[in-house]
Amino acid sequence: MNKIPNRQAICQVLMEKAKEDKDIVVLCSDSRGSASLAPFAERFPEQFVEVGIAEQNLVSISAGLARCGKKPFAASPACFLSTRSYEQAKVDCAYSNTNVTLIGISGGISYGALGMSHHSAQDIAAMSAIPNMRVYLPSDRFQTAKLIEALLQDESPAYIRVGRNPVEDIYAEGSCPFELDKATVLREGTDVAVIACGEMVKPSLEAARLLEADGIRAAVLDMYCVKPLDEEAILRVAGQVGFVVTAEEHAPFGGLGSRVSQVVAAKCPKKVVNLALPDAPVITGTSQEVFRHYGLDAEGIARAVKGNIQ
Repeated sequence: MNKIPNRQAICQVLMEKAKEDKDIVVLCSDSRGSASLAPFAERFPEQFVEVGIAEQNLVSISAGLARCGKKPFAASPACFLSTRSYEQAKVDCAYSNTNVTLIGISGGISYGALGMSHHSAQDIAAMSAIPNMRVYLPSDRFQTAKLIEALLQDESPAYIRVGRNPVEDIYAEGSCPFELDKATVLREGTDVAVIACGEMVKPSLEAARLLEADGIRAAVLDMYCVKPLDEEAILRVAGQVGFVVTAEEHAPFGGLGSRVSQVVAAKCPKKVVNLALPDAPVITGTSQEVFRHYGLDAEGIARAVKGNIQ
């Protein structure tokens, strides 16, 4: 199975589109290497801005460029972009409704051993709380590419979170189903619906295959669009199953689980089980080690489903 970081897919799309569209501008906060955007800086130096370790300036400059007709993509570690420059994201981007795409790289617990200071387990909640700000967590390189292409066609602010590590392909090249702000149904099921985003989509899909061996039919929904949330897709799958499970690389408050629970509780009352990181400093280790420890791998998700079947 091919493994390519989603951040690399972002660079590939922007480099291809920047050949013809000189309004595309990429900005980094001393993060071109970790964002896989160094090739863009080398190929298009006049369309690249290195701000340095100044995330607040990164966002404000991006908003200014957008007001001048440019299409800025600002990349910085998600842990800093979603906290240190929160006011600028709220006011300069969202309140002013500027065409800025914020790219939170190394999201979730990608930084592993660097610990809580470098983990971004609150960014979905924080960015989702800002009016006008859209929040996306693509699951593989093909979906990431489709998302960037779509955002190049509109003029509203958005926050994208991608991880640091390579991720396995979920979709096939040339046949990734994509509609902006619409979830993708990866599997149909009648017993449980697993709704996941970002790097949790792959283990959720694998968990469904494990459950199938035990006679449990699990639907799997790739909810890359956390805001705006595809309520129609949620209600459709929730209405066909006994209960719903959400899986996210995020704190248990204000993220995908909270948003799905609000929709289900209001319009299709069913039990919702939220699988997430704990409300505590996360243990150190590789992403896969941390996921396994907190039951966010395929086996853990399958175990949680079995434990909640009535």
